[in-house]
Amino acid sequence: MNTILNNLPKEAKDKHIENKKYFDKLKKKTPKNLDYVMQDLHDAEFKKTDCLTCANCCKTTGPLFTDADIERVSKYLRQKPQQFIEQYLRIDEDRDYVLQSVPCTFLDNENACMIYDVRPKACREFPHTDRKKFQQITDLTLKNVAICPAAFNIVEEMKKKLPL
Repeated sequence: MNTILNNLPKEAKDKHIENKKYFDKLKKKTPKNLDYVMQDLHDAEFKKTDCLTCANCCKTTGPLFTDADIERVSKYLRQKPQQFIEQYLRIDEDRDYVLQSVPCTFLDNENACMIYDVRPKACREFPHTDRKKFQQITDLTLKNVAICPAAFNIVEEMKKKLPL
């Protein structure tokens, strides 16, 4: 897994222009079956991908925390929401709550999430490759292929399955 992760930023960078052009075409002419194809590609990839062997998303990026996330996680940690915010979060340039630092505070040394059952929505949905109206999040996907080997593989398969 380390070899894959070490090469991922370079491979993603090498494919960036190709992927951006592909996604631009996708937005202009979205296949009617896009969401179904993406769901199938996502499911197939995650049948063979074990996130616990990687956890690169948790090590390199922090999720956005919604008010509902803050309520849920703080309750789980038996804290008041304001205590949780002060201890773990900061407000970023987009005025969103994010972790004060990465790797994620809640990632243990086995790559497991210590708040898995109540983790933020952004974590539950990452890498967003099974999101409805996928064509609307292609900018996010371009970033995620450099972080997540599964997202990289899904986009590569997508280009084969849906040539534009």
